[in-house]
Amino acid sequence: MHPIKTGRHAAVLVSALLYGVSLLPIPAHAADTDTRTAGPAISLNPADSILIDDLERRTFQWFWDAGDPKTGLVPDRYPSGQTLSSVASIGFGLTAYGIGATRGYITREQAARRTLVTLRHLMRSPQNDSAEGAAGYQGLYYHFLDKNTGLRFSRDIELSSIDTALLMQGVLFSQSFYDRDTPREREIRDLADQLYRRVNWQWITRPDNRMSMGWTPEHQFIPNYWEGYSEGMMAYILGLGSPSHPLAPVSWQAWLATNNQRWGDYYGQTFLNFAPLFGHQYSHAWIDFRGVRDAWAQSRQIDYFENSRRAVYAQQAYAIANPGKWQDYSATMWGLTACDGPGDVTRQMDGQSRHFLSYSARGAGRDYTQDDGTIAPTAAAGSIAFAPEIVLPTLRNMKARYGARIYGQYGFVDAFNPSFRDGQSFWTDHEYLGIDQGPILLMIENWRSGLVWDVMKHNPYIRTGLERAGFAGGWLPAATAMTAPTSPTPPSPQSPSPRQDHASALPADTTAARHS
Repeated sequence: MHPIKTGRHAAVLVSALLYGVSLLPIPAHAADTDTRTAGPAISLNPADSILIDDLERRTFQWFWDAGDPKTGLVPDRYPSGQTLSSVASIGFGLTAYGIGATRGYITREQAARRTLVTLRHLMRSPQNDSAEGAAGYQGLYYHFLDKNTGLRFSRDIELSSIDTALLMQGVLFSQSFYDRDTPREREIRDLADQLYRRVNWQWITRPDNRMSMGWTPEHQFIPNYWEGYSEGMMAYILGLGSPSHPLAPVSWQAWLATNNQRWGDYYGQTFLNFAPLFGHQYSHAWIDFRGVRDAWAQSRQIDYFENSRRAVYAQQAYAIANPGKWQDYSATMWGLTACDGPGDVTRQMDGQSRHFLSYSARGAGRDYTQDDGTIAPTAAAGSIAFAPEIVLPTLRNMKARYGARIYGQYGFVDAFNPSFRDGQSFWTDHEYLGIDQGPILLMIENWRSGLVWDVMKHNPYIRTGLERAGFAGGWLPAATAMTAPTSPTPPSPQSPSPRQDHASALPADTTAARHS
């Protein structure tokens, strides 16, 4: 997912309004019976409970306010002057509505209505190989859509395998969440099934069994592909689970090919490295990897959830060591991931020339390190299910120290940089990004109740994808699979179209650079 930060798409910056929230009562069935669903047991004090309640509700409200009630399209940024919708944000939004209904922020009827509007719009949007007259092709969707027309935003936007995967996670969540025998919820399940079955994962996969990152009508398949531990994990699981255009299990082995090279020690932790934390959060936001292992994880006596927990601890240790000598880094002030930044500019600070970045895939790991002192709250907040014992003190410190500048109407702004100063003030963002709001909301709810994980455990396609990838153990043998509705007119399986075999390897930081 690549950044859109040009003059043509410049955002209208708005000041976040601080306001007090009167929390609605949570229905009895949704009340927290155990706030330690994931991670080690910790003591949650009343102040932390208030903080998490408030952050979750504000972050949910972003999706509810940002989503178009007539089409369901969710913008990349909001509030913003941009006119592009992010299909990844739509996937997070579809999941957010179920969380909101469960928490009592909205009614189930409201959630179902918005979900149905979204799925109807997606199903009716044109799918063809034209440059300007489509929202997608082969069941996949363009990374960004024009929020007014619902079509490809511009000719530099790719048909995206990973953004389609993020969208489909939300689609399948909807299929399994809305399980009541009502006309509206039956239609949701049917549309979700049709949308997922329509995605031609075989077509987007190269002859060497690796999934291409994307395609454009102008240039066909782009040279980069998904290989190695990253958010690409979800795309392969979704492709393996498809009943209409399934990937072969060998694709999972192709994706794993670089694992041994990326496994190793970093700041006191031994784990499979991926520098920005979003790569550890995205797949885990929907799929519970605790206790389930494929053959590679079994060989290392680890599961991917534990792997990501170690990555979070490594980032905290990196911030404590602070090799770049950035302002305010500490055990309770850390978080590197793809996010906004103060700008592509070089400044003299304390006798040194320091270069800062605009939107960039910041991170710290064996694969690469990119750090300009910019902290993204989503890096910590979206990791709460992995390591609540270090995330909660960090969120508490961020809000206590900088809350007047970085905590507003929709929770934490996208990023801030205490090292980038003009006089007495430091740089803070004024925008919220859907792909960064999403991990905050979903992972808070997973930590509190396991809601998203539990819903997805009952989706037959997710279970099939995991099993075809070789996952076993944990919850897989015990969960009861739902019977997915059968599409009345399922698309016929299609043979993969001829395509170029792009042999060039993906640089270690390429997937991260395409985050937004």
